[in-house]
Amino acid sequence: MRILFLADNFPPEVNAQASRVFERARLWVQWGHTVTVLTCAPNFPEGKVYSGYKNHWHRTEEMSGIRVVRVKTFVAPNTGVVLRVLDFLSFMVAAFCAGLFQPRPDIVVATSPQFFAAVGGCSLAWIKRRPFVMELSDLWPDSIVAVGLMKKSLALRLLERLELFMYARATAIVAQTPAFKSNLVRRGVPAEKIAVVLNGVDLERFQPVERDAELAETWGIAPDEFVVSYIGTLGLAHELERVLECAHLLRDTKVRFLLVGPGADRERLVAKARSMELRNVTFVPFQPKENILGFWGISNVALVHLKNTPLFETVIPSKIFEAMAMGLPILLVSPAGEASRIVQVEDVGVWVPAGDLEAFVTSIRLLQGDPGFRERLASNSRLAAPRYSRERQAREMMSCLEQAAVPRTTPKVAAAAEFEGPE
Repeated sequence: MRILFLADNFPPEVNAQASRVFERARLWVQWGHTVTVLTCAPNFPEGKVYSGYKNHWHRTEEMSGIRVVRVKTFVAPNTGVVLRVLDFLSFMVAAFCAGLFQPRPDIVVATSPQFFAAVGGCSLAWIKRRPFVMELSDLWPDSIVAVGLMKKSLALRLLERLELFMYARATAIVAQTPAFKSNLVRRGVPAEKIAVVLNGVDLERFQPVERDAELAETWGIAPDEFVVSYIGTLGLAHELERVLECAHLLRDTKVRFLLVGPGADRERLVAKARSMELRNVTFVPFQPKENILGFWGISNVALVHLKNTPLFETVIPSKIFEAMAMGLPILLVSPAGEASRIVQVEDVGVWVPAGDLEAFVTSIRLLQGDPGFRERLASNSRLAAPRYSRERQAREMMSCLEQAAVPRTTPKVAAAAEFEGPE
């Protein structure tokens, strides 16, 4: 199958979308498919083009057999609304224009949360008279409301109408959680049009590693410290100020909080930690993908933290699957929902309701004080990880694409892609 895929994040960027799109496309190429990805110059999240790249109008390269076409966009940091929307719109237009000159594919796919990428993909599919599949990794624009970047307004209502129009135009929709599907069905999208394909993790790359004592020493982490690590984007959706409040309450213990990554909220958090005089919090800046495993390796617990808002009941952070593959116990702080269900059903960690600071502190003390409990959770993580592999995700999504590419009068997607939990 010839696949044309639109995604504004792609390696060498290291966020969830970039990893997901690349790792699946690489497998599809290995299985004999042809994949072209329309993307932009790598710049996420700081809005600075990576070394070795330029914001050219058109540049083509090959990565692991994937044909990558990079287009010129308005580059902006992942902060605020206006500049980011201009960034999104510029990608939509540039990717659409570049897509017009690509060989005719069998199917066009676009992935959110950058919803305007889907508009570009849908338009290309219409021009090329090919099926369009939309991958839904976030409920946008609801997500920007949830993090406080946008309020109810005429602009929001127009975006919601565009959202529903896109769902109607798509031949098939691949949702990353059952809750996403339920949301769409409640809003009138036919259930038979939607498949649920959970996110996954590359098990070849993410696996348990030995503790790197030199790395720990470099970042001032003592051998007897209990390390609780948050590894990923320090964004508004994660409400990491609550982590600083927890660190303040545990400031006289051997607990060390390690926050690794860039993000829109990083500078504010660093300043806040400094004003609170927190000596048990370490911030590590952006790290290339090959360095991340070392930070997992010096961690005792993987922290996954989400803002206390109803929308985040529907999401499953990819960090959960990465922590499983690394063989780590998970401390999940989130609203009750999809993420907490996986952590509890698989018995891979401790769930704390978002906003419950006392329970947050108590759970860290519990994990710190009971090595046997931690080892049981870590063992369960290692056993559960293969159920959430990237290969499984790639196969299930390919099944959806193959069915969408078959001419038919009634859209249908693979029921096998529905998540029923571990057997």
